[in-house]
Amino acid sequence: MSNAVKTIGVLTSGGDAPGMNAAIRAVVRTGIANGLHVKGIRRGFAGLLEEDIFDMSSLDVSDIIQLGGTILYTARCLEFKKLEYQMKGADICRKHGIDGIVVIGGDGSFNGASRLSEQGINTIGVPGTIDLDIACTEYTIGFDTAINTAMEAIDRLRDTSESHERCSIVEVMGRTAGHIALWTGIASGAEYILTTEEYHGDIQRIITKIQDRRKMGKKNHIIVNAEGIGNSNEMAKVIELATGVETRATILGHIQRGGNPTCKDRVYASAMGARAVELLCEGASNRVVGYHNGEFKDYDIQEALAMTKGLDPYLFHIMKKLTTRG
Repeated sequence: MSNAVKTIGVLTSGGDAPGMNAAIRAVVRTGIANGLHVKGIRRGFAGLLEEDIFDMSSLDVSDIIQLGGTILYTARCLEFKKLEYQMKGADICRKHGIDGIVVIGGDGSFNGASRLSEQGINTIGVPGTIDLDIACTEYTIGFDTAINTAMEAIDRLRDTSESHERCSIVEVMGRTAGHIALWTGIASGAEYILTTEEYHGDIQRIITKIQDRRKMGKKNHIIVNAEGIGNSNEMAKVIELATGVETRATILGHIQRGGNPTCKDRVYASAMGARAVELLCEGASNRVVGYHNGEFKDYDIQEALAMTKGLDPYLFHIMKKLTTRG
């Protein structure tokens, strides 16, 4: 293994995701095990520009693998889209002796990582986003925890919905991607799953099917609605007015980002963090770690960002068989 880098930094950027701490822990401990100095950068690229940088030891990442959120904090930094701030960020890295950085975040974070790589700082991205919307990978840190959190919430809502013979609309996260809605909808036995990719606003079809199933004796209805569709409260009013069935909207919101990460999120995040450091030690830059066909692989960041990702076609096929779609 070559000595391509001597000091590495690690930051988390964009939305937080359960499992980020496991990735941070793996970066720090793998770096130290490979003879590297490791520095933490608080609050993402914004913290880099403010030089909020500190030395990290193995002890600094003890007892964090089970924690949600990120001990490095996170922020969005619109300034970093501008060349002058990208150059400033690279200069700050050199000032602190950082010749390699691991960036844990989503596609916006990877754009920043790629720009930093262009300025001569070896940079590796690790996909940390609950939305599963990074096209080069079948897994992103936090998705498994988020869908389990949402599924458990929907299970609880099903109980009260049955007791009151209600229709419940449950809005899950997914502004531009419907993976959370698809997975949690199937897992919770939802009658209707509305995803940003497939729903086109035909609420009358949902109303008609609720009315038909009510006549057949169906007492409760669960509609899983992706955040990108939105308007859950208004949808509830329309359905209740048209069907006479009491309808409530529940927006799960940021509870999907929090909580203790699942075993899968802890293990896969650890593997991705460790692999990111190995790539830096090999002299790689402008790469993103992904998981595909049972293997942890790496891809060029720009190629990864150019890929498109739709809903899993087989899961979507299953959804059509198991639900009454709107």
